[in-house]
Amino acid sequence: MGSMSIWHWLIVLVVVMLVFGTKKIGNMGADIGKAVKGFKDGVKGEDEKPAQNAAPSQVADKSTIDVEAKEKSKF
Repeated sequence: MGSMSIWHWLIVLVVVMLVFGTKKIGNMGADIGKAVKGFKDGVKGEDEKPAQNAAPSQVADKSTIDVEAKEKSKF
């Protein structure tokens, strides 16, 4: 009773798939992969990365939107 058999893990997997769906799980996997790749690139340091002449306002990732935040007034 203390050990988890393969059937327990299959049931857990089916429940997770039903709750989250395969598309959302795939998106989470892709996001985690991008985060790990970004972390590895950051750990390598500036010496090994090629120089980029892009302006600071330009974003390398096309899915990121750069906006300016405004402070909300307290009324």
